[in-house]
Amino acid sequence: MTEHSFGQSASPGIAPSLAELVALRGAAHGRRPPKRGRHGVSGQALSPVRGRGMEYAESREYAQGDDARHIDWRLTARSGRTHTKLFQAERERLTLIVADTAPALYFGTRVRFKSVQAARAGAIAAWAAIRDGDRVAALRGGSAEAPVAPAAGARGALHVLDALVRWYAKPPADDAGLAVALDHARRLLRPGSRLLVLADAASIATVPASRWTALSMHNEVVVLLIDDPLERDPPHAWLPFAGGAQRIELDLASDRQRRRWQQAFPDAARELVGMLRARGIRADMLSTDAPSQSWLPLFGATGAA
Repeated sequence: MTEHSFGQSASPGIAPSLAELVALRGAAHGRRPPKRGRHGVSGQALSPVRGRGMEYAESREYAQGDDARHIDWRLTARSGRTHTKLFQAERERLTLIVADTAPALYFGTRVRFKSVQAARAGAIAAWAAIRDGDRVAALRGGSAEAPVAPAAGARGALHVLDALVRWYAKPPADDAGLAVALDHARRLLRPGSRLLVLADAASIATVPASRWTALSMHNEVVVLLIDDPLERDPPHAWLPFAGGAQRIELDLASDRQRRRWQQAFPDAARELVGMLRARGIRADMLSTDAPSQSWLPLFGATGAA
């Protein structure tokens, strides 16, 4: 752990605190715990359901409720009795959280900054992964820092939370971009892993579509595009922006300017979500004013809202 502590002061909604992220552990409690097999949650229990990262183990006689797609037709033909295949899951799945730290995330107009919402979503994912018996790891777009190594249990989750607090305290000086982070992620993932990407829409747009296809081919991939209500529905008025020594004003009462805004933000984000879904990725928007756990159904949750 670093110098961050539960007593650390952070501006609410502007920078995440470790205490805030730890308190989100309860947001994962609506999830149904993984089924226990003969050897417990993390043991090599057999399952009749095929999934990514699962290997054939044995066959047994078909029982009511088994998936007909997994019938062992060769053994069925030899024995004269219907048999179904059983598969063995990996001992511990890896859940990897990729945190986009592009400057556009350190902004917000309602409830909290986009960076804080990303940190909160990542924390909920870490707690949900630990609850599911996974090892959890994390990395960001910066090139100067090694990823958080995979670890199980509460200690693994706390290492990820501590990193999210540091990464989203302020824009880093060495952000190498989401595409670089995903290249690194691909080297860390093994078939059957679970990947969560927290990103600004503009960062998603820099990643070639083929890269997403490759990531989703052997892994469960969830992408959250973090947005702000201002991006979706700006006021019909002059809107001033200041950045360093520059100041820009947009006349968003103008139909022409509003159309350009619509194309640059909400329309572009929706197109990206559609592109990701077409490649087998569970993707959605997460607004700064939405409940931080509202995306959990994409993560295989069964009761979170």
